[in-house]
Amino acid sequence: MLAAAGDHHNEKILIVDDDETIRKIVTASLKSEGYQVFSAATGQEGMELLKKVHPNLVILDLMLPDADGYDICFAIRKESDIPIVILSAKSEELDKVVGFRMGVDDYVTKPFSSTELALRIKAILKRFYNGTGEKNVPSKVTHGELEIDLKKREVLIEGEPVKLTTKEFDLLWFLATHPNQVFTREELSNQVWEDYYTGNPGTINVLVCRLRDKIEKNPSNPKYIHTVWGVGYKFVADETS
Repeated sequence: MLAAAGDHHNEKILIVDDDETIRKIVTASLKSEGYQVFSAATGQEGMELLKKVHPNLVILDLMLPDADGYDICFAIRKESDIPIVILSAKSEELDKVVGFRMGVDDYVTKPFSSTELALRIKAILKRFYNGTGEKNVPSKVTHGELEIDLKKREVLIEGEPVKLTTKEFDLLWFLATHPNQVFTREELSNQVWEDYYTGNPGTINVLVCRLRDKIEKNPSNPKYIHTVWGVGYKFVADETS
């Protein structure tokens, strides 16, 4: 059971990075924001702490002395949809795409700004635990057999729960609450990552593919999330809803 997030004093963040200097910098920055911070230098220590302290978010390095960060990410995702932020010296677009395909919520490259990292973490935690904060938006939407509950951050297909990552849910919620409107990849990136994302909007393609695999009966011929060639994507409302 994850810790309840209300104020920062209840929010626990786990850092898994073998660089002691980075652990100290990130720990000091996040503690100054009021978070409880736990740190580990190896993948094994990180997994042990994960089970012990039940953090609200994990900051994960990809190059650990005893494990590949992607393997740790995969192990976490098998058990939980807890937000994961990759903090890595690997800056290639391929590494970022692999990370997002595995369900990470953000990817920050070294060297990095501790202030920006704290802002990203704050945004992720707010969206994951407390909703988007948008006004005049219902807390639930239903389109045919698809039901989305913002407060519970729950998605059901024909009454069966579908497990989504933070960003997959954020993207689906935004599209589903703005049906039949066409959005560019850049616009969707800004919505999902707020103002702190500076990556390639092509990452939206990855999230859309993952969503289609999870909510569409036929991902190659989607019912809900349609590609508008040369522009971006739109969510097609079920007229029977």
